Amino acid sequence: MANIYYESDADRSVIADRKVAILGYGSQGHAHALNLKESGIDVRVGLRDGSSSKDKAEAAGLSVRSIADAVAEADLVMMLMPDTEMASIYDEHIAPNMNDGDALFFAHGFNIRFDLIQPDAGIDVCMVAPKGPGHLVRRTYSEGGGVPCLIAVEQNPTGSAKELALAYADAIGGARAGVIETTFTEETETDLFGEQAVLCGGATALVQAGFETLTDAGYQPEIAYFECLHELKLIVDLMYEEGIAGMRYSVSDTAEYGDLTRGPRIINDAVKAEMKQILTEIQSGQFADEWVAESRAGRPNFHALEAAGHEQLVEKVGKELRDMMPWIKAGKASVSEASGGQG
Repeated sequence: MANIYYESDADRSVIADRKVAILGYGSQGHAHALNLKESGIDVRVGLRDGSSSKDKAEAAGLSVRSIADAVAEADLVMMLMPDTEMASIYDEHIAPNMNDGDALFFAHGFNIRFDLIQPDAGIDVCMVAPKGPGHLVRRTYSEGGGVPCLIAVEQNPTGSAKELALAYADAIGGARAGVIETTFTEETETDLFGEQAVLCGGATALVQAGFETLTDAGYQPEIAYFECLHELKLIVDLMYEEGIAGMRYSVSDTAEYGDLTRGPRIINDAVKAEMKQILTEIQSGQFADEWVAESRAGRPNFHALEAAGHEQLVEKVGKELRDMMPWIKAGKASVSEASGGQG
């Protein structure tokens, strides 16, 4: 069973005298910086020259520095830039300004797991990974709650890296909900797999395939949208709150029987075999190599696929229908507004 820690397990004094640099002010960056600041931690934000986030961070009452200056001032550095940009930024601006005894933190293990960043042996290397988007990390903290976090230690020359990671997780609100101990390898591989096979890739492909099956058979796209996408939130919310069995209890007997008898025909042995292949590509580093190469080439395939996705009928119909349901977004800021932009 996993080790799970709460507020009573965290010693906030471990981080109380540290100078923290948050590098990046996107979804996670704004949440970490503001939560730490309100927890009484000495925080500065490090941004690239010309960053569009500078004004937003300063308007929120945060001190903003260049990345190099922020790192030089700090003794705990949290990396919250895009995965594919971290290594070059680390080599140029971060490594020359870190000293033995400093701590290098990540919210995702990608760059350490795949050896894109190789910190000096005298530096603590830790992970604090909230299991939710930044706007949720920020909102729940402001409301007195928190988002569960994962912590991991890759290097521990000071002997207190785990305690520091737990204190950081507590200071951003994670210990209010629970902090689970893991490793960089486990977090990275399971996170990538979940995104690709289930949460993002699997779910969107399933929705799209269901929508196309109905529209290809002549059913109205608006009806197909409601059945294959709109109502998905109801089912996911039930699973989130009560588990799969609780969801099945809540739906009709007809829906449950269809779930139990037809679901395994959709997610069958061939699908599971493909999932295993995807996991193998993650574990071997093939996906990481592919993604880094794609980014270095300017992301031509990424942008082409993204653009094609925007042109799908399910997106056009969905936008029209959502515009007719203003209550969906009533009182809510968009994700881009809530996140404070990119670092």
